[in-house]
Amino acid sequence: MLDKMLLGRYIQGNSWVHRLDPRTKLLASFYFIIIIFLANNWVTYALLTLFTLLALYLSDIPLKFFVNGVKPMIWIILFTVVFQMLFTTGGTEYFRWGPIVISSLGITNAVYIFIRLVLIIFISTLLTLTTAPLELTDGIEHLFRPLARFGFPANELALMLSIALRYVPTLMDEATKIMNAQRSRGVEFDQGNLIDRMKSIIPILVPLFVSAFNRAEEMASAMEARGYRGGEGRTKYRQLKYHSGDALVLLVMIALTAILFLLRS
Repeated sequence: MLDKMLLGRYIQGNSWVHRLDPRTKLLASFYFIIIIFLANNWVTYALLTLFTLLALYLSDIPLKFFVNGVKPMIWIILFTVVFQMLFTTGGTEYFRWGPIVISSLGITNAVYIFIRLVLIIFISTLLTLTTAPLELTDGIEHLFRPLARFGFPANELALMLSIALRYVPTLMDEATKIMNAQRSRGVEFDQGNLIDRMKSIIPILVPLFVSAFNRAEEMASAMEARGYRGGEGRTKYRQLKYHSGDALVLLVMIALTAILFLLRS
């Protein structure tokens, strides 16, 4: 399942979403994650779902990629949904056993939480699937550049976030290889109770940490050999420029926010 993790991967393409400025995609993604909390009824969540599906369609990336990206996190989502359903009171009460209550309001909120988490994962995955790591780094650096005059390390922070995001799929692939090697030696990760499964994960963590430190050391040596000394005085081959599509995204996000306010309960 780890090899299906899509967060941090990039799929090369020439779709409308691919051609957007990385700063636009960054701001739009974070803004969407903020305004999704404005939704509080079925109509608003349906609107956000349609908006997300339209964004996925414009990326020319099949929907199954995003569904597979949710699968590794499905247990965290289900845990949150079940917890919300069992400990939220209100509306018609269907079942009660001590502090555990199943009510109409709890079920409704659980469904809202499920939709909210899935949409956030979809949009976050869309950002990384349609934005190259270098473009993502440039976009983050440009957004933080006004803070550089106050001594804020914009370039270093952008590089650190980009490397961390890019290493997510790399570490997942490494973990998958280690698990396959352990399975060939007879280790079963999907059997036994929760304690046994947690114990079986321990032999994976040590080689995974060693591999992560080795990759970090190799990257540091490569950057030092190429004369990297931070962002001061560096020029860029790719210049970021806003286009008409970026202005359209801004107008759509403003309209989406206004409609959400109008449709809120």
